[in-house]
Amino acid sequence: MGFLRTLDCQTVVEVTSRLCREANFVLEPDVLSAIGQAKEREVSPTGRDILAQLEDNASLAARDRIPICQDTGLTVVFVEVGQDLRLTGGSLEEAITAGVRDGYQKGYLRKSVVGHPLVRENTGDNTPPVIHWRLVSGDRLKISVVPKGAGSENMSALKMLKPAEGLEGVKQFVVDTVSVAGPNPCPPLVVGVGIGGTMEKAALLAKEALLRPLGSANPDPVLAEVERELVDRINALGIGPMGLGGRITALAVHVLAFPTHIAMLPVAVNLNCHALRHKTAVL
Repeated sequence: MGFLRTLDCQTVVEVTSRLCREANFVLEPDVLSAIGQAKEREVSPTGRDILAQLEDNASLAARDRIPICQDTGLTVVFVEVGQDLRLTGGSLEEAITAGVRDGYQKGYLRKSVVGHPLVRENTGDNTPPVIHWRLVSGDRLKISVVPKGAGSENMSALKMLKPAEGLEGVKQFVVDTVSVAGPNPCPPLVVGVGIGGTMEKAALLAKEALLRPLGSANPDPVLAEVERELVDRINALGIGPMGLGGRITALAVHVLAFPTHIAMLPVAVNLNCHALRHKTAVL
């Protein structure tokens, strides 16, 4: 038997710290491109002006190493652990948590986490993060840091539909969720949709869907068509950039699906503002 590849947890701390800062300072190229394309398609002069300001804001944040948004979020971390990888020098969960703590302190990022949802006392370092784990083949470690602001997360929703409500019920729920949200999640939005599984699986799918590059095609032709129709229906709402009216309310809709029970049709909608912040590293 060959030797397992080893990775020291201190490396995980350092990389996670860097990802936290980069995610809050620098938008991914696909997001910047989507905002630019939205500006070209927007018919409202106010909407075009807002989209131009969003581009300027992103440029200044990247140049000056300052947060894109004052809400630097609760840190969500997606982790894929290769089953042939051996971690040394500590606990992987503790290393990721330490990396979040270090990144938010070094980056002078706002600490927004309260240690108990009812007592509401700030932890002072933006920990603990919400970590989603997946064991995969190979010997690599993939870390994706996703700062999630409250404005968009608060307007997200989940519903357990009856199977008889079918595809139209799913689409109507997504559109209704965006309509009720209005200006609160700072449109234009990226809309993540999870369909199937169980209650918690649908919610996780909806958040995972946000990580797909904007402008990329859904490999499932059924879901690709659903995405196209949902973008059109959402943009027909007229909410527009920052809720001040216009054609572009959603930059994209991304849908993921999973098998489910014969008596269930769970649907989750995870909204994200125009600042779709995430950074990934593979170790």
